[in-house]
This record gives sequence, C-alpha cells and structure tokens, in this order.
Amino acid sequence: MTQVSGQYIDILNQEIYPATIHFENGIVNKIEKVVSAPDQYILPGFVDAHVHVESSMLVPSEFARLAVVHGTVGTISDPHEIGNVLGVEGVEYMIDNGKQVNFKFHFGAPSCVPATTFETAGAEIDVDDVEYLLKKPEINYLAEMMNWPGVLFNDETVFAKIAKAKAQGKPVDGHAPGLKGEQAKTYVAAGISTDHECFTSEEALDKLKCGMKILIREGSAAKNFEALIPLLDDHFASIMFCSDDKHPDNLVDGHINLLVKRALAKGNDLYKVLQAACINPVKHYSMNVGLLQEGDPADFIVIDNLEEFNILQTRINGELVAENGETKIHSSENKIVNNFDCNPKTTEQFKVAIAGQKVKVMEALDGQLITNLLSFDAALIDNSNQTNIDQDILKITVVNRYLEAAPAVGFIQNIGLQSGAIASSVGHDSHNIIAVGVDDESIAKAVNLIIEAKGGVSAVGNDKEMLLELPVAGIMSEKDGYEVAEEYSTIDAFAKSLGSPLNSPFMTLSFMALLVIPKAKMSDLGFFDGEEFKFLEVFGE
Repeated sequence: MTQVSGQYIDILNQEIYPATIHFENGIVNKIEKVVSAPDQYILPGFVDAHVHVESSMLVPSEFARLAVVHGTVGTISDPHEIGNVLGVEGVEYMIDNGKQVNFKFHFGAPSCVPATTFETAGAEIDVDDVEYLLKKPEINYLAEMMNWPGVLFNDETVFAKIAKAKAQGKPVDGHAPGLKGEQAKTYVAAGISTDHECFTSEEALDKLKCGMKILIREGSAAKNFEALIPLLDDHFASIMFCSDDKHPDNLVDGHINLLVKRALAKGNDLYKVLQAACINPVKHYSMNVGLLQEGDPADFIVIDNLEEFNILQTRINGELVAENGETKIHSSENKIVNNFDCNPKTTEQFKVAIAGQKVKVMEALDGQLITNLLSFDAALIDNSNQTNIDQDILKITVVNRYLEAAPAVGFIQNIGLQSGAIASSVGHDSHNIIAVGVDDESIAKAVNLIIEAKGGVSAVGNDKEMLLELPVAGIMSEKDGYEVAEEYSTIDAFAKSLGSPLNSPFMTLSFMALLVIPKAKMSDLGFFDGEEFKFLEVFGE
C-alpha cells in the first residue's frame, strides 16, 4: 500500500485537516486523520470541462504529457475537429491514442459534422454514427450542439441526435453564443445542459436561470474569465472551468491551474473555486475521476501552498504521472491518419475583381471568437496588392483542402501584418486552409507550404519561410509535445515580427472560418454572415 501525507482539502465537506492518504491498486483505501502532516496540500485533480485536444496541435497522448504537469487528471474532450476531417474514424483515432497513456480522457460524440452546409468538410457524422459512438463506453456525452437554429426550429436530424444521447442517459453539451430570453429557454428545454460560449455575464445569468451549467472559458483565443468569474460566488454549483482551445505553447505554461490561481487571487472562496475546477465536471458527466474520497480512484494532486498553488505531484489511479514540473508520462509511437487532396495554388488564383463602391471587411477581435462586419470605400484596396496596410485591410482566403477548387477570397482588418502572410490548415470547423496576407505572392507561398506538407501552420515574409508540419489529420503533430510547443513558439514569434499585434495570431486566424460564431466569417465557399446564416457579396454599394 502506498501513502501520501499532507493537509487534506476535503472539498465536498469543506474542511482542511492533516491526513495520510492510503491507496492501493489505484484506489483510495483510507483517509486517515493524523496529528500532524507535512506543510503541503492534497486535493482532487483538475478537470478541463470542455476542450478540443486537436487545437493543442498534439495527439491526445502528447496532450496528456503536458497537462498532468499542471495538475490536470482528466478532460471532457470534444473530437469535433478531427471528426470534420475523418468522421468516425477520426473519433476512434482519438480514443485509441488516448488509451496509450494514464490519463482520463472523456470523449464526446460530435453532434455537428459538418458544422454547417455552407462549407466543405472532409466527412459527415450522421444520426446512425452518433448512435454508434454513444454506445461506446469511452463516449460520455453528445458534444456541443452548435446548430442552435436547428434546435429552435425543430430540425429533425438535430432532435434525433439529442434523442440518441437521452436514450443512453448521457448529457448534451451546448454552444449558443448570444442566445438569451425565450430562445435560450427553448434551447435548454430540448435537453441541452451546458454552454461555454457566453461572453457577457448578462448572457450567462440568463442561461443559468434556464437551468444551464456555465463553463468559464479561458483559452488561447477566446478569453471570457474576467467577464464571467463574478458569477462564481452565487452560482458555484453550476460553474465549471474550461480552455476550449489551447495552443501548445500555452499548454506548456499552464492549464486549469491558472484559472484556479486567478480566481483565488480575486478573493473567491477556496471551496467554491475548487468545486468548479475539480468536482462539478466529474459529477455532471459521470466521469471515472476520483474526488479523493475513500473508495475513489486515486486521482489527486499535491500542491505547495494555497497562494502560489504550485503542483508538486499529480497522481492518476495512484500512479505518479508528474512531479515538480516534469512529466512522468513517456511519449508513444503515434500513427498518422489524414485526408488531404488538393494541388498547389498560383498567385493569380488569389486576385479578385474589384466591383462596386464599397467593400465588406471582417474585423477580427483579439481574445474573441466573434467578429464584426465593416464596410469601407472600395478605392482603399484598389492597388496592385489589393490590400491597404495603412488601414490594416488585408486579404483573407480559404482554400478547399479536400478537393481541387478555386479559393474563396475576402478582406479582414486587425490581423496587423505589415509584410508577408500567415496560413494554417487548422481552420475551424472544416479545417480547410485559411490564410491572411498583404499580397497575393506571399499568400500563395504560405498556402502552398501547407499543401505540400499536407497540413501545418506557415508564415512567410522578409525573405523567410517557416512551417510547422501537422501531418495527423492536417491539424496535429505526432511528435513530442514539448518539441512541438517550441516550434510553435518560434513560428508564432515570426508571425508577430511580420507586424501582427495579436496575442495568438494563428489561433485567431483559425477561428475566422468558424461560421457558427457571429458575425462575419469566411468559408471555402465564400464570405459569410454568421448571424443571418447566408453568404454575402464582398463588393457592392
């Protein structure tokens, strides 16, 4: 029998006392009160209540190696991204790869693949596929129902998928940015239990009143912590923490532990913070994660104190998986699966015919998935490059990666490049190639680097080219997670050296193709209005 002693934080009973935790064969056998114990704290491990592992650009086994260092013992993981590329095969790849390591991945059955009919995806997951996946023990829930219009207007397929989850007794995740009032009530009444897309406390309060659980999200692109954390004090039983999307460099720096530290620094009650970080996801999703009670799986962490909250140890099923900032999980042999079939593009394919007096421009917002739709005098871009660096109006394109097709081209503001271009085949949700640049030649170079590698992120400019290859489904690397993080940091710095002031240029870029988030977005089929769900003409009066 193995034991660990310290100050035991019993979140469920809201008390702290010196104790020795006895565990054997992965199970907590006894929690023994003692007179004195080392000046360290023992508590349940953290859970990310909603994350797309693929957005870390790492396969699950590598994601786990980095996450455990920060006290994360499990995730609610939506494999929606690889589902859009490879369908059920992609979901099963994530499950199988995750099983290679001692980490508690809890995957969902993607509910919206393809996410919309207004883009080209690599696969479809239909009602029968959803039923097949939900019957798997590794699938714990129906993943985010992004098709909220389908819920509101009684779409037969949407309700069939929700019914399959209900039949299996598994919860349904939501995704309904901006939805309030009667529409929110209708959405929740369909059986949808969570939302991670609230960007104002008013919206979150409205959904809480309807009975939803609210996930406070702080990822590499979307950051809603400051707006939503005031809700924790009164609504801690219905709050969880999540990252949603976490790039590899950010995952090296921290995970859910950072949200815990920030929440405590704001004066929030320790037990309420830890209930959101450790308890609520486990209960809501019926996770096989221990809550540090006798008879539970021995999933827990040891920290140094209640201020810095530095992680000294992470244990999963009793096994030491991280200690003093170093992972104990070894890298695995990771196979490559993909779906990529398009040819290199020419510079001329990115030119547009300027027609009309006005041009519609997408406005990117740093730290947000939402965008604005702006209108400018078309004469501002009537030059040889068809951009205006002084006004920060650049060209944006989405290139179909699954078959040969003409690129869709539009315009964007607030990316900030002064030269060159950046591109990525991580382009939510369908993961076509998305690029922004100051001239067509740079855009073509950045896009073609990705086409030749069959996946990656690229940057070109100042007589330099850089590529991070992502051969697994065109969105993940099979390599060591720390190496990928270092490579990503290098190309991220290069993108910023080209002029972008964004906190995470590639993450922001990837969401400019996310059609289910308002307002202006770009798909491989054209410029899109994410509120009206219709295509827009780029030029007009």
